[in-house]
Amino acid sequence: MVVTMQILTSLSSLGTTLEGLEARQDASLVLPSAAEPLNALASRIPRNLSPSCIGEGKHDLRRGEAAIGRIPVVSTDGTRLMPCKPAKARKLIRDGKAVKKWSKLSIFYIQLKFNPQNPSIQPIAVGVDPGSKFEGLSSVGTKDTVLNIMSEAVHWVKRIIQQRREMRRARRYRKTRCRPCRGDNRLRNQRNKMPPPSTKARWDAKLRIIRELARTIPISTVVVEDIKAETRKGQRRWNENFSPLEVGKQYFYSALRKKGLEVVFKSGRETEELRTLHGLEKIAAKSKPVFESHCVDAWCLAASVTGAQHPTTKSLHYLVPLRWHRRQLHKLQPSKGAVRRREGGTISLGLKKGTLVKHIKYGFCYIGGNMKEKLFSLHSLKTGRRITQRATRKDFEVLTKIAFRTQFLPPLKQVGFLE
Repeated sequence: MVVTMQILTSLSSLGTTLEGLEARQDASLVLPSAAEPLNALASRIPRNLSPSCIGEGKHDLRRGEAAIGRIPVVSTDGTRLMPCKPAKARKLIRDGKAVKKWSKLSIFYIQLKFNPQNPSIQPIAVGVDPGSKFEGLSSVGTKDTVLNIMSEAVHWVKRIIQQRREMRRARRYRKTRCRPCRGDNRLRNQRNKMPPPSTKARWDAKLRIIRELARTIPISTVVVEDIKAETRKGQRRWNENFSPLEVGKQYFYSALRKKGLEVVFKSGRETEELRTLHGLEKIAAKSKPVFESHCVDAWCLAASVTGAQHPTTKSLHYLVPLRWHRRQLHKLQPSKGAVRRREGGTISLGLKKGTLVKHIKYGFCYIGGNMKEKLFSLHSLKTGRRITQRATRKDFEVLTKIAFRTQFLPPLKQVGFLE
């Protein structure tokens, strides 16, 4: 993991503009009192329940959609309960019956201070729409949409693996500590079972998101759009190992089953039919952080199992994986005097990099690197840019460790972002 966070000039290196996202996030998200009877308590309860400035419960009365779906709920002993409405979560917090929590996805949830007797749990499914650069996930119940997620895919592993290999080979020609060449790899007997590092990283990111969702939401089924690749008849070895896509998805499916989740497959044609059945449209611009780019397919996949009729919210959480520089023997380029100083690491003054904190001045942000004299670097959840290099431990409250930086985006038409 890295000493400093990669400087990003936008929300994503894949083309999503920051201006549009900030314009959407600054929208008012106040729930009309007529839509939720518990809203009378809202003036006495903090509005921002999440680090991504999630507004709670605004409804578009013309379309019957909420600006935010449901809030995940867990009991005192960690039992996953049915998600509740944002207004209900505010009331529980106000009455002292629940506390605020954040998952490693930077998504807000509440934990009750008691264990409900005989809780009623309805089936909830997660739809997964895999992609090469962006991916969509949607958690849907029998009626309501809990939340939608659009995530950027991990795309940098192949380059850093190649760089690491070149560094190791170069060290063998210098008078420095190095391990001997292991051409006969110790994993040779498992080579056909393990996907390549870049492929594994892509599918592990999906597994990490589903695992974190399953810790707060009672998910029972995962519905995946089964992507196909070319096969050859009678060629067993070719069909098993010819495509990283094929190897990766089989690894993904087996990992889900090991976690006790039911996996349901749908073809691309079936997904299109489901989309037509529900009267939903999909746009061609895959990089746009909107419900209609990726989450629409994920919602249709999940609704095909739970029986939901229409999405009750089209808001989404936009996730960007945090990228750290792992600990290295030294930097690639020597400094003055031909000295190569050490590079990378995962800990900043006793705290893990990527820890979500609440600063007294900058609000919600996360820890990056550190300087001497016990000074922390803090980074923005929106852009990943460094906010300050001179934060002290007494200036912020530690919340949880995160693996993604998350931004909540309400439906576009509610704030006039699209015509």
